[in-house]
Amino acid sequence: MKRVSRTSLLAMEDDERQKFLATLGKSEKDRIRWFWDVWSRPQQRAPQGDWQTWLLLAGRGFGKTRAGAEWVRELARRFPEARIALIASSLGEARRVMVEGESGLLAIARPEQRPLYESSLRKLTWPNGAQAQLYSAAEAESLRGPQHSHAWCDEVAKWDAAKAEAAWDNLMMGLRLGEHPCVVATTTPRAVPLVTRLLAGADGGTVAVTRGSTYDNAANLPLRFVSAMRREYGSSLLGRQELNGELLEDIEGALWTRAMIEAAREASASAPPTRTVIGVDPPASAGGDACGIIVCALGEDGAVRVLADASVTKPSPERWARAVANAARVWQADRVVAEANQGGAMVESVLRAAEIALPLRLVHATRGKVARAEPVAALYEAGRVRHSGTFPALEDELCGIISGGAYQGPGRSPDRADALVWAMTELCLRGRSSPRVHYEY
Repeated sequence: MKRVSRTSLLAMEDDERQKFLATLGKSEKDRIRWFWDVWSRPQQRAPQGDWQTWLLLAGRGFGKTRAGAEWVRELARRFPEARIALIASSLGEARRVMVEGESGLLAIARPEQRPLYESSLRKLTWPNGAQAQLYSAAEAESLRGPQHSHAWCDEVAKWDAAKAEAAWDNLMMGLRLGEHPCVVATTTPRAVPLVTRLLAGADGGTVAVTRGSTYDNAANLPLRFVSAMRREYGSSLLGRQELNGELLEDIEGALWTRAMIEAAREASASAPPTRTVIGVDPPASAGGDACGIIVCALGEDGAVRVLADASVTKPSPERWARAVANAARVWQADRVVAEANQGGAMVESVLRAAEIALPLRLVHATRGKVARAEPVAALYEAGRVRHSGTFPALEDELCGIISGGAYQGPGRSPDRADALVWAMTELCLRGRSSPRVHYEY
């Protein structure tokens, strides 16, 4: 191995050091693998200053988990009296990612400093006495009472929107051990209230913010993955958020906001459906716009849920009709509602050719897109809608529909959003309780 000390490596500029490390062989790298301050990029290291919260806001694959775990590892090494909270969206996530993951606390520990993990107690104990306790942000009350000196909160934008701020507040009120209690929050950016609140705290100096993108870590990611991400998502809204690490701002006057959609989010459908409808916004011509195909269901609890986005882009009539038929079969739909303003007879014949054996309603738009969408947006505001999962393309379109203005979302037209509006109008705004089992053309 080239005779370069750790001190010499740290004295190098970051670019110079990274170039040098790239010349080392595997055995040479293994000998210095534990020196995180040597290997890490500047954005992965805690910033200078008297901050209380470090918000690491970056795209997927940036190395956020490793940064959080290394921060905890160093705390545990330096402070035997440390009492650290490890908080994720669920206990399962805390265990799989923060503790047992490839970049988790067990994987990055030196063998002689490896903590004892007692899964039944949700607890880690380092050889010097430092301790960490696992918590679920979905159980906000579990953070009421315990005291901590430090905390690592992972993917805070993914926390249950209804409980995230309560979990954070309970944590902060118990963060009163040691001389300088502080917390690291690592997350991919999403416009949820907690992230917005933390960013606002940066103006007061209590929150230090680090931003980064997936591509900052390209040297440690498969070239094929990086190329695929650039090709597939490029500068799309999803790519800007999930890869570039941008926090997408709401458009002034939009009927839907990011916060409104996040408040409606649930991991999966939490109530059985009583009716399932597929909304379809067919393309005006073959090879034209996308065909919006959205599956929605009215649950036993009275909430209407978005279950799936089965939309297809630039489809032939046969292809989009087959996609509707497949969605109807998979989700056991009660009815298909399709817009028929342009070529109603064609829409009917195409769907019939796909052998959709369930009631079909052809609807004609007599009002503009915004006017049709406003009552559906009101359902979201009233808390009557759930998104059972994440539907980035649909949600980007919803957030681009402007009250009294032109559409400002991705693509030329909100095809997915239109399909959602038709489905939810059928389920919630027509006042009918159950479908009649016959065709309507």
